[in-house]
Amino acid sequence: MTAHRPPSVRHPRIDVGQRPFIVIWEMTRACDLACQHCRAEAQPLPNPLELNTREARSLIDEIASFGAPPPLFVMTGGDPMKRPDLTELVAYAASRHLPVAFSPSATPLLTRGVITELKAAGLKALSLSVDGSGPEIHDAFRGIDGVFERTMAAWETARELGIKVQINTTVSRLNLFDLPRIAHLVRARGAMVWSGFMLVPVGRGAALEQLSADECEDVMNFLYDVGNAIPTKTTEGHHFRRVVLERTILERRGIAPEGTLRLGPTYRRLRAALEPWPAQGRERRSPMDINAGRGFVFVSHVGTVHPSGFMPIPAGNVRVQTLTEIYRQSPLFNDLRDPARLTGRCGVCEFAVVCGGSRSRAFASSGDALGDDPLCAYTPGTFSYQADIAPLFNLSGAAASPPVLS
Repeated sequence: MTAHRPPSVRHPRIDVGQRPFIVIWEMTRACDLACQHCRAEAQPLPNPLELNTREARSLIDEIASFGAPPPLFVMTGGDPMKRPDLTELVAYAASRHLPVAFSPSATPLLTRGVITELKAAGLKALSLSVDGSGPEIHDAFRGIDGVFERTMAAWETARELGIKVQINTTVSRLNLFDLPRIAHLVRARGAMVWSGFMLVPVGRGAALEQLSADECEDVMNFLYDVGNAIPTKTTEGHHFRRVVLERTILERRGIAPEGTLRLGPTYRRLRAALEPWPAQGRERRSPMDINAGRGFVFVSHVGTVHPSGFMPIPAGNVRVQTLTEIYRQSPLFNDLRDPARLTGRCGVCEFAVVCGGSRSRAFASSGDALGDDPLCAYTPGTFSYQADIAPLFNLSGAAASPPVLS
């Protein structure tokens, strides 16, 4: 499968040591769903200690103070729809020239009227979870009947209103071999990007059975193939960048990946189920070089600041320090931004400078945020064309500003 232009890895045109590319704010942990993978272990009622409207506006001011180009600002939860000030805060963030996205739960609160109201307030993008190609798998994953149909309705409404849509899929044993059907659903309905979330064992997700590292490798190569026709990315699957670079090199050399890479039965089954799929399609979407604490920052519902929503180590609290101070000065953030501090296989990997592995998964698995990512199957130094790797690190142009939901 050959793309129009070989992909590489994009780099933010900002100093990620001084400013984030993306800020995620967990507005609340209140949510009426019971998702099996929920990192927040959400509950129906809000925490009385969550940031109030005044504090939320102050947080937005701090994010805007990073300057132009502004960070992408994502409002998530729990379910942001449980915040009565959601529309007010979307409008305020838009007035501060932040590109605003939000990630709701598909409950009865998510109506066409509300989406229309948020669009008028300045919402630019909507992030929706689709964990099955139909209600049987998706609703079982979400713990409530009717969620799939409401998700489809919200997706259609967003597209009609001109709101960009990102589709997120948590990859698990429950839906692994439904991925090809989900890919066709995304292609048929249209989306800005399809993101495969590689599970981090935190919250309720700790009870779900993880894929093996070899299966994850197969899934990432499958997502690469899918990316020929729809934009694909991964969440907490940073070694997808390595896969992209490996596949780019092999394509340039005219070598089939099956002969060089460790592609197993999961890949073959996913690829067979994907057909028919375009042999040539759109220009590939290149992955963005950001990671926990390195271009990425998460603010919890009670104001604690983390390198990632899946890493429970707090680096500070916006009720005590400014977000700028925490992001720039936290020893945790500075350690995570230095690839030389990585240990184990990640520490000696030739792809570390543009990958770095999932720091959240490393911490969840071993308690060491700088250690191995256990979901990566790669043995450093084993790719056959070592001399071809480094020239690709800076091949593609940097993003001039944070694209919505990049």
